[in-house]
Amino acid sequence: MEISQNPLGNRFRGYLPVIIDIETAGFNAKKNPLLEIAAIIVESDDNGRLYITERHHYNIIPFKNSELDAAALKFTGIDPFHPFRMAIDEKEALTRLFNPIKAAVKRNACKRAILVGHNPAFDMNFLNAAIDRSNLKRSPFHPFSSFDTATLGGLIYGQTVLAKIAQAAGLEWDNGKAHSALYDAEQTAELFCLMINRWKKLSELETGEATLNEVALTAD
Repeated sequence: MEISQNPLGNRFRGYLPVIIDIETAGFNAKKNPLLEIAAIIVESDDNGRLYITERHHYNIIPFKNSELDAAALKFTGIDPFHPFRMAIDEKEALTRLFNPIKAAVKRNACKRAILVGHNPAFDMNFLNAAIDRSNLKRSPFHPFSSFDTATLGGLIYGQTVLAKIAQAAGLEWDNGKAHSALYDAEQTAELFCLMINRWKKLSELETGEATLNEVALTAD
């Protein structure tokens, strides 16, 4: 991968934004298992604009003695034990996920990754619970800080629901693909990049570094 001349080490206090979306079999991070996890890595081009560089996704086998909530399974449409899910246990999934994230943290001269999510407290609770169960000692993520695209969407577009923010931003939204970890993570990542890049151009406009036309192009 080509290394940008604009690594993110100085952009977000040394944190690399990584968009995470998790699908689960319930709302209790201690009792209900992860079923899917997706991570989207975003980096900066030479002009300082964020864009997606990597996508990672794993289906996960429910951990031993976990509880499966029937309503949650109906909502997501996931059959945890379907043979074609090619699911792996959560420790293996997290290990595979963390390796490219750690590499991205290093090449961007960052100190850690920071979780970006839509209402990220849910994802962070489940991620941290899985890390504890897996006895993983070197998570690349900050243990409690996060960026919330619901808050950013409320600020910039006046919407807080992921689908409505995407539509307000001019992105396509497919309800048939929603509530898949990879689809939701990709949409959240697209929105995060769009909003951060738009804010960057607005800041440059204030300092005279950008024109109104450039800002308008960023918003499209």
